[in-house]
Amino acid sequence: MSERELRGIRSAQAGLLINAVLAVVKVITGVLGNSYALIADGVESTTDIFSSLIVWRGLQVASKSPDDEYHFGYGKAEALSAAVVSLMLMAAAVGIAIQAIRAIRIPSHLPAPYTLVVLVLVMVIKEILFRRVAAVGAEIDSPAVTADAQHHRADAITSMAAFFGIAIALIGGEKYASADDYAALIAACIIMYGGVKLLRPAIGDLMDRAPDPGLIRRVCDAAMSIDGVCAVEKTLARRTGAGYRIVMHVQADPALSLRDAHFLGGRVRRKITADVPQILDVVIHMEPFE
Repeated sequence: MSERELRGIRSAQAGLLINAVLAVVKVITGVLGNSYALIADGVESTTDIFSSLIVWRGLQVASKSPDDEYHFGYGKAEALSAAVVSLMLMAAAVGIAIQAIRAIRIPSHLPAPYTLVVLVLVMVIKEILFRRVAAVGAEIDSPAVTADAQHHRADAITSMAAFFGIAIALIGGEKYASADDYAALIAACIIMYGGVKLLRPAIGDLMDRAPDPGLIRRVCDAAMSIDGVCAVEKTLARRTGAGYRIVMHVQADPALSLRDAHFLGGRVRRKITADVPQILDVVIHMEPFE
């Protein structure tokens, strides 16, 4: 397993442990303190536990080398885990919204003041966790770890919404007791937006969406820097876990022997993988330049 996968797995493990503790604390405090927003926050933290487990397993599978059953490797497991985490985020948002609407329709008591202290601590912890996991996701270019980081940010958002809802209820009195529930509903909308935003790139990777045009230009520039390459006709790329696999049509002198054309293709391949670290492999198709 590469250092990239190890870093991603360690971030998922850390998130799993922290979320497990916070979920228990928030649910118990919400029940005792009569705060549905805090209970909803605790439920969202529970989904974070499962999302971290999915990311953990996804990175483990994605790190496997190609074999006779999967010729191009297991890298798609990372995009798949990111999509699953995004769907879990959206499902949690729907569940929170449904329960919040039910709570709004039923008169409730004021939440306990000490729930605010718990929420402040949760917000600080989750924001720190989000920033660290997001930094790891950006450094290793992992959609699954990035999705996991957004799950932590969603948890911080629900905690913030719960804090304001409880504060309004305590300041306004019984007349504003439902502010706690409205806060949970607003948080659900924010979480849904984040889930949809994360799902789109995950689906794109699963459907072999082309990478950023800048990456393709770097690949073509590397190929054209090799003596003997006359033109690059086409370049096809798709993401597989940690990087991209490329199929490139390179044009050269028609008078080249098959052996020389083969060696030229090998030089192009080595140049691309050396100059562009995101490229895992390149298949070169040699064509006559006419």
